[in-house]
Amino acid sequence: MADDDLQSLTDEIGRLARDRSISVAAAESLTSGAIASAFGRGEQASAWFAGGVVAYDERVKREVLGVTAESVLTPQCARELAAGVARLLGADVAVAVTGVGGPEPEEDLAPGTVFAAICVGETVTDAAWRFDGDPSAVVEQTVLAALRLARDALA
Repeated sequence: MADDDLQSLTDEIGRLARDRSISVAAAESLTSGAIASAFGRGEQASAWFAGGVVAYDERVKREVLGVTAESVLTPQCARELAAGVARLLGADVAVAVTGVGGPEPEEDLAPGTVFAAICVGETVTDAAWRFDGDPSAVVEQTVLAALRLARDALA
C-alpha cells in the first residue's frame, strides 16, 4: 500500500468530516487497528476522529459492540460492528471491517473474504470484497478499501 495513497485518503476524510462538523470512528477485526491508526495520522485528527475499537476476539465483538450475528464473518456482523462503535463512541460516521485474513479458509470462506459496513446516522450499509495475497496484503487492501468507503460516505 502506498503511504501517499493512504495519507491522501485520510486527509480527504478529515477535510470532509471537518467541513461537515462530524466525527468518525472505526471498529476493526482483521485489520487490528490499522484503520484507526490511519485516521489518527490524518490532518487535524483530534477535530474529527472519535476513536476506534479493535474487536479481534469474538467476545469483544459481542460484549462491547453488541454483535448478535450468528457468525462474526458475515455482512450482518460488519453492520452491527459499525452501528455498535458509532453508538459507543458517539460518532456520526463509523466504518467497520471483519473477515478472513488467511492464510487458511474459515467457515468455508476463502482467505481474503472481507465484509465491511459504513454507518451514517441511522443508516448502515455493507460491502463485501475478495482480496488476493498473504494476510498482510489482505489487511493493506482492506484498509484502503475501508478508507474509500468512509470517504465516499462523507462526500
